Amino acid sequence: MTTATSAQGTPTVAVLGTGIMGSGMARSLLRDRLPVRAWNRTRSRAEPLAAHGATVTDTAEEAVRGADVVLTALNDGPSVAETLTAAAPGLRPGQVWLQSSTVGLDATTDLAHRAAGLGLVYLDAPVSGTKQPAEQGALTVFVSGPSGARATAQPVLEAIGQRTVWVGEEPGAATRLKLVANTWVINLVNSVAECLNLAEGLGLDPQLFLDAMKGGPLDTPYLQGKSAAVLSGDLSPSFALSTALKDSRLILDAAEAAGVTLDLVAASAERFTRAEAAGHGGQDMIATYYAGRPGGREAAKNRPSDEM
Repeated sequence: MTTATSAQGTPTVAVLGTGIMGSGMARSLLRDRLPVRAWNRTRSRAEPLAAHGATVTDTAEEAVRGADVVLTALNDGPSVAETLTAAAPGLRPGQVWLQSSTVGLDATTDLAHRAAGLGLVYLDAPVSGTKQPAEQGALTVFVSGPSGARATAQPVLEAIGQRTVWVGEEPGAATRLKLVANTWVINLVNSVAECLNLAEGLGLDPQLFLDAMKGGPLDTPYLQGKSAAVLSGDLSPSFALSTALKDSRLILDAAEAAGVTLDLVAASAERFTRAEAAGHGGQDMIATYYAGRPGGREAAKNRPSDEM
């Protein structure tokens, strides 16, 4: 199986979805001199990419027409399915579809069936990383799908990631690995938040805890970085709390189907839910910190429903 590429042998990439991750990946592609056609449902979020050399389109159909690789970076399964339907008139059999959104197991199966119906070469390709790695082309990309598509996809994978982990030929294998990886991250960020909550609740300066951990075997850049974000008040999203909540629910669905009990993820999802209800959904996921502050549970419970 082969697919066509541009005359120079460099694949043209249609990037569908230019939020935090999609825009970062698009800039990484452009930095590696890959032609990019970018689309976002809200066009203004894609417009800044034009200054970097991207062609910004009005429709998903226009973006994918003539592209060699279609890269989706959207929020959830329904968004990806809706975008694929909108793009369908511009798609052609043999195009490689790199589906990087975290959508869960059921949606991955559904999207693979949709891809087959359109004659697309489907690569299940969720990414591990947040805003900065996306901007730097330093993501880890988990990929499963036909090995014959590797040559076409490779320049794209090398541009957006520092590492590609080929998980297998079966669509869904990469998504399963991504859910495991996200379990680690989700539990870790809530552990950081709870330590800060407890330190403050006990009347300690949280920096004392961070200094005590610093340089030791239990220290991590993640602990220091996320704590610094909370203590400085800069909760600009590298990975939005509402997205972390969505992923927590996908993990719990997968665990239930597998007969596995994940007590920590269930507790993390509860904290994310409280923080989102209190108005922190658009902030970085370390805003789960606010779910553990004194009165945090009541503040979320009493928040007017039209603001949730």
